[in-house]
Amino acid sequence: MQLSQIQDCLGSADPQKRMRGITELRFFTPEIVVPLLQPLITDKEFVIRSFAVKGLGIKQTPEAFLTLLNHLDYEIDPNVRAEVANSLAKYGKVAVPHLLELFERDFNWLVRHSILASLDGKEFPEILLKICFLGLQGHDIEVCLASIAHLEQLKGTNHQLEALEIILAHVNSDNVAIRSQVARVLSSFNDLKARSALLILRNDSDYRVVGATLENLI
Repeated sequence: MQLSQIQDCLGSADPQKRMRGITELRFFTPEIVVPLLQPLITDKEFVIRSFAVKGLGIKQTPEAFLTLLNHLDYEIDPNVRAEVANSLAKYGKVAVPHLLELFERDFNWLVRHSILASLDGKEFPEILLKICFLGLQGHDIEVCLASIAHLEQLKGTNHQLEALEIILAHVNSDNVAIRSQVARVLSSFNDLKARSALLILRNDSDYRVVGATLENLI
C-alpha cells in the first residue's frame, strides 16, 4: 500500500480502515510512522489507541517516547495504559524510572502485570525488588502472585537475600494461593531459610500448598 493510501485509511471514519492503515505502517521508517501514529493515540476507539501506542514502541524515536509518557496522564482505559507500559519498556534503561513511577501510582492489575513482565531482574534487580515489594503491599491477588514469582529472578544476584526475606514474610499468609506460590518459588532457592520454610509448607493444612512444595521434585 502506498503512503498516500495509508494516510487515507488513517483518516477514515471506519475504524477497520484505520486499523489497516496502522498495520501497513510496519513497512516504513520511524521518522515517517511516528507523526502518523501520534494523532491516533487520542482516537475514540480504545483498540486504535492501543495499536497506536504499540507502534510507538516498535518504531522508536525520542518524540515517540515522550508521546507515550505524556499519554499516561490522560488515558482512561487500563488496557491502553498497559500497552503504553509495554511500549515504554522497549526503550530499555531510559524507561525504567518511569515504569517504577507508573507502578507506584497506577493500581490497575493489568498495568502492574505489564510492568512486572517487562523488567529483567538480572539487568534491573533493585527496581524489580522495589516493584515486587510494592506489588505485595496491594490487595490484588494476581499482582501479589506475580510479584512473588518475579522475585525468583533475583536468585543469584546481590539482592537474593532481600528477595528471599520478602518471600518468607508470606509463608503464613491466610491466602492459599499466596502460600502455594511461595512454596513454588522457595523450591528454587538453595538456602537454609528457604528449606526450613518449605518443611513448614509441606505440612500445610491445604493439599494445594503441599502439592506446590513437591512440584519441582516431579
